Amino acid sequence: MNEGELVVTLEQVGERLDKALAAKLPAFSRAQIQKMIREGQVRMGGAAVKGSLRLMGGERVAVSIPPVEETDLVAQPIPLDILYEDDDLILVNKAAGMVVHPAAGHESGTLVNAVLAHCPDLPGIGGERRPGIVHRLDKETSGLILVAKNDNALRFLQAQFKKRTVEKVYLALCEGHFRAGEALIDAPIGRDPRNRKRMAVIPPNASAQSRPAQTRVSVVDYYGPNHSLLECRPLTGRTHQIRVHLAFAGHPIVGDEVYGRRKQTIALSRHFLHAAGLTFMRPSDGREMSFRVELPEELRAILEKLTG
Repeated sequence: MNEGELVVTLEQVGERLDKALAAKLPAFSRAQIQKMIREGQVRMGGAAVKGSLRLMGGERVAVSIPPVEETDLVAQPIPLDILYEDDDLILVNKAAGMVVHPAAGHESGTLVNAVLAHCPDLPGIGGERRPGIVHRLDKETSGLILVAKNDNALRFLQAQFKKRTVEKVYLALCEGHFRAGEALIDAPIGRDPRNRKRMAVIPPNASAQSRPAQTRVSVVDYYGPNHSLLECRPLTGRTHQIRVHLAFAGHPIVGDEVYGRRKQTIALSRHFLHAAGLTFMRPSDGREMSFRVELPEELRAILEKLTG
């Protein structure tokens, strides 16, 4: 979104200002909205307001959109497996080991660096270090990821994720036999108070903060006495959600060094989690688009070994 000012009318009676504004402006996360409020970029009647303000309904709020910050992102000609592309978006089959966007310890070699070489006009779409990024995948998770090529497409796609209308399908090989066959794991997730680098299931009455999280799980097949191949459909989008939920259910993902078993049952250089399916509405015409990608070779080899 370009620098400027928006005037937004909020009708959510009794709702917090920051929450209502985040719903009205899906291109921005609630954390971004709260930052803008703290910095005085959200005003009502010419005066700065607090995010905790409860709405009466019909308030007109002026929002100053901050300018896109200059960055030192470098385009790198890294090969990409592009499954679909149009004027608004790119759908990439990301390989395991590739970080999505630059961060501390990963300043180059990321998906963003690769896409910048493919789309030189991408800088500024969505701002700073994550231009065009609609959603994320963990470094060691392979599979489908969307990148927007313009601001309108970014807002359109992010709004779908926010409203939970995007269908995401993952394949995961977990430890043990998932006996339920099908299940809905409904357990809130937040930062692990004992290790802030991890996420954890946090009970609703705990002192630590958490957010609702739901994942539908169904068994695709059993492999020997010790493993299950699962199809996982996250209904929410919490950090490490599938990995945390399966570990919480007693079936951690094979190869997961953070949430898995200390002694792995299978030698694997990554965790066995693959974003296999994605269904969304195309920005240009609202048409439903659905894509599916097979497991990468290194994961297929594991299943063949277990079958053999």
